[in-house]
Amino acid sequence: MKLQHLSYLSMIAICIATSQLFAESPAPPTGLTITDTPNDAGEACDLSWSMSPDDIFNPIRADEAEPNPETIVSAYLIERMTDDANGAEISEEDRTWRKVNEASAGSSTWTDRTVTPGWTYSYRITAVDNQKEHSEWCNGEASVTPSMQAFNWSKGWLAIFMLIFGGFVAYFINEARSGKKLWVRKIAGLVAIDEAVGRATEMGRPVLFVAGIQDINEIQTLAGLTVLSRVARTAAEYGAQIEVPTCRSLVMAAARETVEAAYLSAGRPDSYQPDRIHYLTDEQFAFVAGVTGYMVREEPAACVYMGGFYAESLILAETGNHIGAIQVAGTAMPSQLPFFVASCDYTLIGEEFFAASAYLSNDPLQIGSLKGQDYGKFVSVFILVVGIFFATLTNFSDADAKQGFAAQTLSFITDNMLGDAGLLPVSEGNTDDTGDDS
Repeated sequence: MKLQHLSYLSMIAICIATSQLFAESPAPPTGLTITDTPNDAGEACDLSWSMSPDDIFNPIRADEAEPNPETIVSAYLIERMTDDANGAEISEEDRTWRKVNEASAGSSTWTDRTVTPGWTYSYRITAVDNQKEHSEWCNGEASVTPSMQAFNWSKGWLAIFMLIFGGFVAYFINEARSGKKLWVRKIAGLVAIDEAVGRATEMGRPVLFVAGIQDINEIQTLAGLTVLSRVARTAAEYGAQIEVPTCRSLVMAAARETVEAAYLSAGRPDSYQPDRIHYLTDEQFAFVAGVTGYMVREEPAACVYMGGFYAESLILAETGNHIGAIQVAGTAMPSQLPFFVASCDYTLIGEEFFAASAYLSNDPLQIGSLKGQDYGKFVSVFILVVGIFFATLTNFSDADAKQGFAAQTLSFITDNMLGDAGLLPVSEGNTDDTGDDS
């Protein structure tokens, strides 16, 4: 019995060895090419190859019979070896072939982003079937040395747009500095400031100004202080008192300088009271409690909120609405704009807030920048309208026209001007896998 058992085991081992010996392997991929990835810092290599004939996703199999199930490709193994390290020492692991990626069936490209600039690499690829059988190795046509490019041409149109926008800004700044009056549309909220301060003067009540709860390094706070200069000057001219509670000590210092300069400009330096520009606390809701308490006690006739706000915006605006004050608000915080719109008489929405600071300051640098940005936006909208036109035209065209001028123009706008395909469209060349031009 033991001898018979051993003979059975021997026969099984012989069958397994024979099946492995005659097992079919998938056909190998071909044409492995390696190139340095363009428009980068030399930190990637692009690999491309022709899929194995046993890959069911290969286009050349479209008219063929059913594939051999034993040789269907399930993946591609890619190995890499370092040929030269640009003078550096190469580790033993990098001196030999080692796996760097396993691409799925149907893949014909891959980008290796683990390379070192200046090093030279060789690559090879093999197809693997479901039985883990490997095809013959396909070696790369040549080694590659990734290097950093001086220019990223995929961002060429971005550079052109930046030059155009910068040119507009520089031109209008120069025009403003030369004394030319640049037209800027009136903003209703700014016009209402004179009315609000005048009402406060007639009622003998103060004007409350809140420059947000952000620090001095935030652009919204700086824009709010510019509006504060206009409000303080109007208050000085009308003889009204202005109250400026702050949430940051540096903002308090800047606000005092701003209000003092406004009173000096109005010719009323004796009316300036620095104690009315004061610091409360850095804590958000403690600050709001202090401001709303002041609003309930003193009942200011006008409340101006200009700066960066968060959850406290609704509390401030509702309190001001409760005491019957004229309220003018402005912020670039999208989540807080609905509260100001619902509770305030006038609201500067988004870019209107920044435009207001330029409009009020009458600074040539700010006015010129504002006009330049407007013309830059006009160029952007024009390109958008052209793209929409050609997209609509292509959508309603027949199959032959979809490859015509409209489709090519739309592709150029989306891929080149708004994408990263480069300055000019690149011809795809012959991409037929069968080798003919059909």
